[in-house]
Amino acid sequence: MSSSGQTRLLGSVVTLDKGKPPIQHPYLGPDAELYLTPEYLRGNAGGELAKPSANAVRVSDGETIILWDGSNAGEIFRARNGVLASTMSRAHHIDSFDKDYFFYALKKWENYLKGQTSGSGIPHVDKEVLYKIKLFEPFKPEQIKIAKILSTADRAIEQTEALIAKQQRIKTGLMQDLLTRGIDDQGNLRSEETHEFKDSPLGRIPVGWDILIIKDCLASVDPAMRSGPFGSALRKDELAVSGIPLLGIDNIFPEDFRRNYTRFVPPRKARQLARYLVRPRDIMITIMGTVGRCCVVPDDIGEALSSKHVWTISLDPLKYSAALACYQVNYSPWVLSHFAQDEQGGIMGAIKSETIRTTRLPVPPRNEQRVIEEYLACMNADHTALKVHLAKLRSLKTALMQDLLTGKRRVTALLAKPEEAST
Repeated sequence: MSSSGQTRLLGSVVTLDKGKPPIQHPYLGPDAELYLTPEYLRGNAGGELAKPSANAVRVSDGETIILWDGSNAGEIFRARNGVLASTMSRAHHIDSFDKDYFFYALKKWENYLKGQTSGSGIPHVDKEVLYKIKLFEPFKPEQIKIAKILSTADRAIEQTEALIAKQQRIKTGLMQDLLTRGIDDQGNLRSEETHEFKDSPLGRIPVGWDILIIKDCLASVDPAMRSGPFGSALRKDELAVSGIPLLGIDNIFPEDFRRNYTRFVPPRKARQLARYLVRPRDIMITIMGTVGRCCVVPDDIGEALSSKHVWTISLDPLKYSAALACYQVNYSPWVLSHFAQDEQGGIMGAIKSETIRTTRLPVPPRNEQRVIEEYLACMNADHTALKVHLAKLRSLKTALMQDLLTGKRRVTALLAKPEEAST
């Protein structure tokens, strides 16, 4: 192979070894071995032990694994030492490929493989499609350098994901404290050792706080709560490709309003539906799909209509902060428990208006609400900045894979020793 590299069909460089069902799983006997499942390799489950069959496929750290059967068929994993589950196959490549480079080269085709599965029942990887995949094969020192670059990007992504997860845990715990104990005049969290507390329907709260239901916190506007329009008030054939955005569940995420508008109402029709216009600082709660997600409508929303898939609520800012209400809906156990009253058949259905109206909230004095809101806003800004950074890292890795794994960009100049380029 020349130093410029070549393109190879996957079928010419790989041998597939499909995993076999174990004799017993789970199994805790003396001859038990680690059983590699997709969930374990994703990092979503602990390792399980099994008694392997006589023809079990044993794999080693770093080998490339393909999920062969199931709804995610085509997913690519790095192996760990263990026995391969029957739904996966090892892709054993020829020696001219570096192990880590080969993993990334095949990982680049993951979405393509997922979209080209076959089978009318349980989908599985189409071997003919797999074998026709083209891999760029530069000389081996360059493969090693490319794999190191992509591994560095992976580590940065994993570290950022871990930091976000840790920050979320801290945020959730601190939020519970702030929403039930509050902050005293010295900027410290209250405790029952240093401050007076009292009993309430929501548990112990500071003396000086109240408990109100949402109905008593509504703004003096008509309507202060709305969901709709329903039925013939707005038909699908009346929607347009431009006009006034119609907001739905795809715009509402926990503390995150997303402007990915996909549905519009013509201005003339929107005027007929004026009662469903959203207002800045309204809170919106999803009632379809993932029920109970809540965010605050941004100040610069302009004209937009709410849909039948959300509850839109206007609160009196002198009585209760929209941001704090949003946090309560997303995280407070008493709100989640109250909403669960609308569960039907084990699946939470649309939240009824009476359930919303009777939702209890702990109410600090308004000046303390502002302090809590500012504290949480700063914490959220840090969290959002990390998520933006993570998105950039993922985008960078995607671009690197596209450039480096196709030969579009070469890394020969980065090799440590010039003579390696002629190896």
